[in-house]
Amino acid sequence: MWSYEKRLQFPVNIKEPNAKLAQVILTQYGGPDGELGASMRYISQRYSMPYNEVAAILTDIGTEELAHLEMVSTIVHQLTRNLTMEEIEESGFANYYVDHTVGIWPMAAGGIPFNSCEFQSKGDAITDLHEDMAAEQKARSTYDNILRLVRDYPDVYEPIKFLRAREIVHYQRFGEALRIVQDRLDSKNFYAFNPEFDRCKS
Repeated sequence: MWSYEKRLQFPVNIKEPNAKLAQVILTQYGGPDGELGASMRYISQRYSMPYNEVAAILTDIGTEELAHLEMVSTIVHQLTRNLTMEEIEESGFANYYVDHTVGIWPMAAGGIPFNSCEFQSKGDAITDLHEDMAAEQKARSTYDNILRLVRDYPDVYEPIKFLRAREIVHYQRFGEALRIVQDRLDSKNFYAFNPEFDRCKS
């Protein structure tokens, strides 16, 4: 059951369009380390997680990533609304425009479309949680790169800075989840036993 609150997690109020910035920020919508992949990764992994507390962390963060997806979409939408044809042509946005006009579509900054191979759900608690921690660090690095590009645009900089900060919190929460799993397994054997599949140790 999802409960949707009709407001963004952090306000986005961009006054001037900028298609060049939109093209790089779009990667956090549907790029390899973006919010779409993150939400699908965590929501998919939660079902086979062996411990309720860890499944709850995955649910919480997966849900929040959907909120971040909404923020990134809003940023891209506000950066591309009311563009003139001249602005589209001069900004290098024409290729995107031809296929999508100014609709929001999941792709990386380099133009590669999103696909589900960009996230993993392995069904092994240790493997999945390490994957999740790495994913949060990669997303944080991507936001760092974006922040360097938008430093002169405070309307864009502030919501991106907020999103970057949440990646750090998620990384820490996944570290807590990994500790829960490791503490419940035989510390000498937790890389040889999958608590999501192996119901008893032989």
